[in-house]
Amino acid sequence: MENNAHSTAEAALLNTPRTHGAFDAAKSSIKVHGALSATALFAVIAVSVSGSTVNTFMWVRAVLLPVVALLIYRMTGSASRGSRRAFERVRALTVIMPIAIIGVDLIPGVCPPWYIMMQGVCMLPVIRVAFMTRGSALRAAFPGGR
Repeated sequence: MENNAHSTAEAALLNTPRTHGAFDAAKSSIKVHGALSATALFAVIAVSVSGSTVNTFMWVRAVLLPVVALLIYRMTGSASRGSRRAFERVRALTVIMPIAIIGVDLIPGVCPPWYIMMQGVCMLPVIRVAFMTRGSALRAAFPGGR
């Protein structure tokens, strides 16, 4: 009985215009991240085809980031439907990813400057989602979180 009351209370918190708007904005930002990541992949392909050097690290990162964007988008969708676990994962990933991506790119000699800039731009929408998931609208949707 207590579970149903708890679920109903959580559902009420998820069904506010403010929460829907915040989740919609988060999903839009993840779509932008995915589009930018796909653009980065196409840039790596273009640079490689033109005969310039593209290292294995750049290839792997360029292929993985659009896939990761799709996974985060799906998690954000699950969170918007009430999955606390998905919400906590999105919160964690959107903080860890920009730090890891930009941090590794700044290691001298790993990537050329154009790639570092492109990856930094790709992370801007992810950083926006990190702030949104810590905002009052989404925190209210999942009270008592860790």
